[in-house]
Parts: sequence; C-alpha cells; structure tokens
Amino acid sequence: MPYLLICLLFSMSLPTWAISSFSHMHEYAQLSNIAYASGDHERALNEQGHKLVRQVVLEGVEVNYLLSKKSGVQYLTVRGTANVQNAMVDLDIKLLQNPQLGILVHQGFAQAAMLIIDDAKPFLDKSQPVVTTGHSLGGAVAVLLAMLLQQDEYKLQQVITFGQPKVTNVTGAKAFASLPLTRVVTPKDIVPLVPPLSPLQIKNLDIYWHMGEEVILLPAEQYSVVQGVKSMLRATKFTSALPNKENLEAHKMHTYLSLIQAKLNFAKEVPYESSFSLFGIGG
Repeated sequence: MPYLLICLLFSMSLPTWAISSFSHMHEYAQLSNIAYASGDHERALNEQGHKLVRQVVLEGVEVNYLLSKKSGVQYLTVRGTANVQNAMVDLDIKLLQNPQLGILVHQGFAQAAMLIIDDAKPFLDKSQPVVTTGHSLGGAVAVLLAMLLQQDEYKLQQVITFGQPKVTNVTGAKAFASLPLTRVVTPKDIVPLVPPLSPLQIKNLDIYWHMGEEVILLPAEQYSVVQGVKSMLRATKFTSALPNKENLEAHKMHTYLSLIQAKLNFAKEVPYESSFSLFGIGG
C-alpha cells in the first residue's frame, strides 16, 4: 500500500467525543426502539420525558421518523428496517454524488434522508440544538440527516447510532469528520460491516468507509472504543460469510438495549482485540 494512502487512512482515525455516561446512550437506544413501535408513539415518548412534535411514515420508502422535544433539545429518530420497502432502501448501495452534500453517498439512505429533511424542516427550530439517532437503516439515515443539518447551519448537538451500516466513502467521511458521531455496535453484528471492505479494493478511495467513534458493546460491564482503520479492519471478517442466527440476534435492538443496561451502574473500557491485518497493518 502506498505510504501516502496509509497516512490518509490513519489521519481519519481522530476521535470525536468520548462516551461519559451509558445512561445517556440508553436514552438514545430507547428512542430508537420506540421508532419500531406500531402503537402509541406519543405515549411512549411521554414516558421518556419527550413531547412528540411530528411522526410520519414517508410514502415510497416507507421510512418512519419521529421528531420530539425534551428540555429545549430537538430529537430526530429514524426507524430501522421493518418491511420490504425498507429492505429495498438498504439494497440500493450505489455510491452517487449528492448535489447538496457534495460527496458520494449510499443512494438508498440518501433518498430517505432527503425526504425526511424536507418534511421535518417546517417543524424544526434553528435556535434550538438538534440530535439524530436510529438503529440499522435508521442509524444510516440519521447520519445523513446530521450532515444535511450541519450543512444548513442547524445547531447539531450529537449523533448516536446503533448497528449502523456505512453511508459514504473515504472522501465523504473525511469531509464530515467533524460530525459529532458515535456508532454503537455489538461484536457479532455484521450490519455495521457492510458493504464489506475488501483488501483488493483498498487502493480505490471510493470504498465505503465509516466515520466517527465506534463503541463496541462487550458482555457485562465491558466495552471498547475504536476509530478509523482499526474500526474498518473489523469489516474484513465477514466478506465471504453469510449471516447466521447469532449474527441476526446481535443486530436486534433488544440486544443493544440489554448490553447497554448492563453498563448503567458500572462500565469498564478494555482494549479491543482483533487478529485481522491488512497489508501488514495489525488490527
């Protein structure tokens, strides 16, 4: 691998912000879980201290999003994959130029994000901070929403996603490196690893690439934090493997909630151990 490319990849391994409280993460996880509910969203949000401003299932992509407020902060929560239309959004993996963002992005996620931002803007207050969150597809769309909000000079406070797939390439990730993004994952959830990273494609800077800080939820009170190359090396594990029952269970929102709840009273950060290597760069 050329020296300059190695330097570029490591230069994108900068931390955004550290998780200081799993109770804070738990609140976002509960919002992401509420987005899946088919019942009374308003009541569920009220129980979390939130006031529902808007809830819409967008035609065509059938993506559900919630806009709520709590203590002067606006929350945009996007539901993950829940039906065939959502799966089609997931599968539309072409990297195409987005005129508004000026970068290449996942076509399906971008379409959903543009529809949400157009619908939500009349209800957003530019004088109040905004946070975005979501699980799976919802997390990917939440990242693109955050990009759009940041570009339009909204007061973007935070982005936390759960089991989020990649949304852009190396160049796009670098352009939005300042995004206050934390990606929460579980070790055996393969969704954050797709589209997979192939060592044969590393010379092509159009490869999909994650941004932000990755918090890996380990059993009991343990967790790890990685960024950049070390995070992306995990994506080499499942390049040829099909998902099994364990992988599917690791991706479910209730699994994320359970692992976060186990860390509410005490959480211990440990180094993430990986046996992967890429062109001699150890994991």
